[in-house]
Amino acid sequence: LNYPHNHMTLLYLIVCAICLLSGTGYLETRTKNGTTGCASTNNRPVTILLWHWPFGKAYPLDGDVCWHLYKIPGCNVVDHRSEFLNADIVVFHQKELASKKQKLPLNLTRPLGQRWLWMSLESPQNHGNVRQFANVFNLTMSYRRDADITVPYGELQPQDGEIDDVVTNKTSLVCWVVSNFNRRHKRSVIYRQLSAFVKITVYGRWKKAHLPAAKLLSTISRCYFYLAFENSVFKDYITEKLWRNAYLGGAIPVVLGPPPEDYKAVAPPHSFIHVNDFASMKDLGTYLQGLAADAMRYKEFFRWRREWKVKLSTDWRERLCKICTKYHCLPQRKVYTDLHAWSNV
Repeated sequence: LNYPHNHMTLLYLIVCAICLLSGTGYLETRTKNGTTGCASTNNRPVTILLWHWPFGKAYPLDGDVCWHLYKIPGCNVVDHRSEFLNADIVVFHQKELASKKQKLPLNLTRPLGQRWLWMSLESPQNHGNVRQFANVFNLTMSYRRDADITVPYGELQPQDGEIDDVVTNKTSLVCWVVSNFNRRHKRSVIYRQLSAFVKITVYGRWKKAHLPAAKLLSTISRCYFYLAFENSVFKDYITEKLWRNAYLGGAIPVVLGPPPEDYKAVAPPHSFIHVNDFASMKDLGTYLQGLAADAMRYKEFFRWRREWKVKLSTDWRERLCKICTKYHCLPQRKVYTDLHAWSNV
């Protein structure tokens, strides 16, 4: 009766042995939700060298940061370039490379086995010249689901606390917070078309209606719907406009960005409305008005909150520490021969 269990145990031991004998030093497992996890057979700490801090803002790295803050063991994150020869992975943030505030240390000889990681959470339109980095980088860190290290703007975690009431006290039908308005952007075109059929309350520098950060979520909470419109449309580019502004603000997001399939892959089911699903903005406006008038249907868009909560990713140290959780499953000899082609979709 225990044959299947014993069989799987034997198979697991065989895989362990193969990993050890082949020298890979890790086991790759898949969790219940499909994400990949790694179990190292090597206890040697991993050293991650950050060559320059993103946007010039440094965070303290005193002590065992990854363990104390995130319970990630064996992960040594440093920002002293003197550690170059000891680093397993060296991380470079694209923004500073694009602006030429920083440059790659191509004059240095890489230690055997050291890998260079290209990091960016910007949309491709802000990457600058990436073609120059052909055959330079071994790994990528991005919001993209197919990056070597995926660091989304937000993600779902199991609900473990009280659920706030977010469906009452609504006073505005549709809200939008926008500071950088470019009339040629797709989101601006959609806004103008939709505003012909429904009233949209706009906050931000564009309308000279400043909204302090401390009042952002409480203001959005009074809106039935929030326009989570990305400023550019690229694969998997889903930012805090969805995760923080809409979900944490307690409004149903009306999204404009990558295709609906990209949203469905990461967002809770039946929790957003995608612009692409409507033949016209008139149809979308009619749908929003009808949904706001139907309390039962409106509440259904928040059912997901019973099981899930949103976790935002804002600390660069957490992103850097995450490298160590994937380190032993990362490809050993990978090189991005055309980083531009990979990143510009």
